[in-house]
Amino acid sequence: MAANNKGRAKTPGKFLTAADILSAPDMEVRDVAVPEWGGVVRISTMTAQARDRFELQSLPAAQGGDTDANFRARLIAACAVDEDGGLLFTADQVAALGAKSARAADRLYAVAARLNGLTAEDEKALSENPTGGSSSGSA
Repeated sequence: MAANNKGRAKTPGKFLTAADILSAPDMEVRDVAVPEWGGVVRISTMTAQARDRFELQSLPAAQGGDTDANFRARLIAACAVDEDGGLLFTADQVAALGAKSARAADRLYAVAARLNGLTAEDEKALSENPTGGSSSGSA
């Protein structure tokens, strides 16, 4: 029996299958010049799983997170990758990364935030919202 499409808007494209979605090359990267460090750092989008982990770690300590200390460094560490897509930094290196140049960190943070749809509202929500949810609806 055919589905009743009366009153429905036309679909803008084909309906995707699980295989379509799982095989789609959806990770973006940007190479960012960091003259303070003498080279280029590759910043990547996070996976959904990595974004969830980042958001949970961003909760205040009273809510099971790691506060918003080193927020910029933690985002950079979650997004800075090598030529093969592997993370450059370990969790143990985040504090040392946070001690580096604010100018360099701000440049990398801005690209990482933009690639991952992280807004100023998200940053505020992650440090204040008891559920850690995004207030902006960004992905």
